[in-house]
Amino acid sequence: MTAPPAPSGLDLVVVSLEAWDEVWRRNQHLLAGLLAADPTLRVLFVEPPADPVHDVRRGVRPGRGRRVRPVGTDEGGSPGRLWALRPTKWLPRRLDPRGDVRRARAVRAVAAGLGMHAPALWVNDPAGATVLRTTGWPALYDVTDDWLHAARSPRERAALLAHEQLLLERCAEVVVCSPALAATKGATRPVTLVPNGVDVAAYSAPNPRPADLPPGPCVVYVGTLHPDRTDVGLCARLAERLERDGAGTLVLVGPALLPAADLARLTRAGVYLTGPRPAAQVPGYLQHADVLVVPHVVDDFTGSLDPLKLYEYLAAGRPVVSTPVAGFRDQPPGLVRVADAAALPAAVVEVLRGDAPGAGTDRPEVPGWDERAVAMGLVLSRVAASRAAPTPV
Repeated sequence: MTAPPAPSGLDLVVVSLEAWDEVWRRNQHLLAGLLAADPTLRVLFVEPPADPVHDVRRGVRPGRGRRVRPVGTDEGGSPGRLWALRPTKWLPRRLDPRGDVRRARAVRAVAAGLGMHAPALWVNDPAGATVLRTTGWPALYDVTDDWLHAARSPRERAALLAHEQLLLERCAEVVVCSPALAATKGATRPVTLVPNGVDVAAYSAPNPRPADLPPGPCVVYVGTLHPDRTDVGLCARLAERLERDGAGTLVLVGPALLPAADLARLTRAGVYLTGPRPAAQVPGYLQHADVLVVPHVVDDFTGSLDPLKLYEYLAAGRPVVSTPVAGFRDQPPGLVRVADAAALPAAVVEVLRGDAPGAGTDRPEVPGWDERAVAMGLVLSRVAASRAAPTPV
């Protein structure tokens, strides 16, 4: 596809669920494609606020925000067209109910300081509804997770519901990444389905075996260890089964957002935790896995997802064993073996030993991020053309 995937001269403010770092996710891949296709595009990427109080409660070192800073995309974006901002949330919302409004006003001021006086808004974090309410910028809501199905307190869920209702009502466009989200969010308004993809070039050539992979067979998971997705008990049982049978080592590659007690449990069970790894190194971990595994919780929340790792796992061409979560459960047996939490450890051992059919090493054609960026660019063109924004309050 050769058409520019973004309207020329667009300024874009993105309120993201994740930071811009070396662990690339959907937002980064899409924005890199948009920046590469349009040399006039400028982006302010607003990261989740640092939350020192929450960090202390999790037992990790408290983080602090960062002032606006220029960043590069490593995939064609020119310096000086992409900036990142990380605000700080000093107190819980129940003690500082105006904190979100202050941060939204700060985002507006930073954008103006960069010369972005009439940008479009791309909301991925539902809390970005406050930025929409404060600024009235024409907006896109990119729904990648149905947080209304995640385990949250009544107060948190009420806030999420209010944010979502405002976004669905006021955004010029709503994009969803999965058919499940298309059904739920599209029940009340039109939505556009833009699924995830993969960096095809990164998986087209063999990569060296990462030096920190343990010797012997490795069962590998790549992704954020998140309390809403990771089945900690299943990971522990799988690692213990692998050790007991002398079958290999469970390796979890990615940022660890689990409570300290859960991480300690995984370590005791023999799980090897690498921590986050740059996106450029991820293909090597996947290509050199003996089995790729998805030990996810199965519930309505994970049922709403279009897992990024699905595309990466398929592109790597290694055997895959997964709990029956969205995306993986829909693949043919020749690509993915599906097993519930009770049966998954034994299924992994069978695949390791070559005793199980239905988890082959076929490498199907997987859609790339370039075509997803084109699709998102078309949506942004409609957002930029809307300009009938709500009145700021």
